[in-house]
Amino acid sequence: MDVQVQSERRSDTGTVRSSALARPVFAALDLGTNNCRLLIARAAPGGFRVIDAFSRIVRLGEGLSRNDRLSDIAMQRTLAALKVCGSKIERRGVTSVRAVATEACRRAKNCNEFVDAVERETGIAIEIISTEEEGRLALAGCASLLDPKVPHAIVFDIGGGSTELMWLALERGRPPRIIDQTSIQCGVIGLTERFGGNDVSPGAYRRMVEDVANAIAPFEARNGIRAHVERGAVQMLGTSGTVTTLAGVNLGLGRYERNAVDGSYLRLKDARAVTERLVALDFDGRARHPCIGQERADLVVAGCAVLEAICDCWPVERLRIADRGLREGILVELIGSARD
Repeated sequence: MDVQVQSERRSDTGTVRSSALARPVFAALDLGTNNCRLLIARAAPGGFRVIDAFSRIVRLGEGLSRNDRLSDIAMQRTLAALKVCGSKIERRGVTSVRAVATEACRRAKNCNEFVDAVERETGIAIEIISTEEEGRLALAGCASLLDPKVPHAIVFDIGGGSTELMWLALERGRPPRIIDQTSIQCGVIGLTERFGGNDVSPGAYRRMVEDVANAIAPFEARNGIRAHVERGAVQMLGTSGTVTTLAGVNLGLGRYERNAVDGSYLRLKDARAVTERLVALDFDGRARHPCIGQERADLVVAGCAVLEAICDCWPVERLRIADRGLREGILVELIGSARD
């Protein structure tokens, strides 16, 4: 998949030139438990060209683990972000849009009233998708990073409310085949609320890792993945803020750079070393790191715990990093449908 980021050329009046307006414009919106993300793109040879984007941490699922309801303040934060998305969709003349919501809206008892308010106030119709559809779309967005010479792959997405796991078979010349997939109720917001995120003791961190390990154990038991790992027949691909953050920290970036991180490799021993450093820091120490910042400083430790449990269960040599996923998968499918 060829993803190119480029701004549309505008006239002196600030409007997009008519030649650009003649071409279809596609939008993909991913409303997760932690983030609200939007991509707007046009078709390009071999993929698409991004012409606008938006990302904001909204923490829609904050407090959800206590009463299975979206809080008023979380909905207000998210609605404000979605109004920005709605304005961008309108200004860019989007002709086809798919907006999806994941774990927070799947779990919340009051999600329907929230979704109705979003459509009423922003014009965006949000579709609450299943865990299977979430995994399928994420895979569609990052599958080009898989090595077809390695017969199996573990693909995972550490989210705010859950972690999606996929076990794949790969054959040359064919798309990856999902053998099995699961969604575990171990996301960075829920774990942070249970175990803390500002100052996490070594004991609390180990309990987080153990909880995640217990959650993924049935998936390993029914698929026997570790035996394939021991034969060197498994690659691992991660798509989430956790893995991109750890890759950025490991690379020593002065600020986060997508081009440096997306498609890069992170050796598991380096991931463990970065994790040890981050867990040892307090909130302020993590917040000062340019690849983490204030908004993620309390969540990154929980993400590290999820990743450590995954790597303990399936100790491959290295992890490939994807700064792409669900939104890109939506765009690939929207553009493909338009071409059919």
